Amino acid sequence: MAKVVGTTASVLYLWSVFMQFSRMSGLGVNELLYFRVISPEEIGYIFSAAPAKDFGGDFTASYDEIFLVPADPADGCSDLKDREIIQGQVILVERGSCSFVQKARHVEEAGGKAVLIADNAVDNDSQYLDMITDGSTAKPSIPALFLLGRDGMMIKRSLQRQALPWAVISIPVNVSSLASFPLKQPPWTLW
Repeated sequence: MAKVVGTTASVLYLWSVFMQFSRMSGLGVNELLYFRVISPEEIGYIFSAAPAKDFGGDFTASYDEIFLVPADPADGCSDLKDREIIQGQVILVERGSCSFVQKARHVEEAGGKAVLIADNAVDNDSQYLDMITDGSTAKPSIPALFLLGRDGMMIKRSLQRQALPWAVISIPVNVSSLASFPLKQPPWTLW
């Protein structure tokens, strides 16, 4: 009986440590969504992003090849230019200047299928933020994802260096089926 009580106490302790860590990190197990950059090849990695907590939709389809288009203006806080390019694509927006909801709403109004909001702290390579609503009643329905600042910077830098208007990505990617997943992550990612 004492052994059962000791085992139960150990399990409860480990569970409480896990729950405390989950609250501190803001993310639980398997709460990230993954996408693969197909082109340009120099950043042909699998990236992770954190879905918004209380707004935005889910991916209802898988896209084997869809454009990841940098927003203009980059912060996505006003009407987006080049709507014909944005239409039906995933849009890369920089964090800052307005709420996450406003950014997602501008992308949705321009016809984007989803928005990746890259942290404006370009040295951030490990800390995901919880994207939550700003209290407005009009919530966007497209998927909204938070991208680490280092990842966003590297994607934009590669596109600028090669004078490309967009990257080609596959989203979402089921990493549990990829035996080589750790080898396909960006080299600057901590894992």
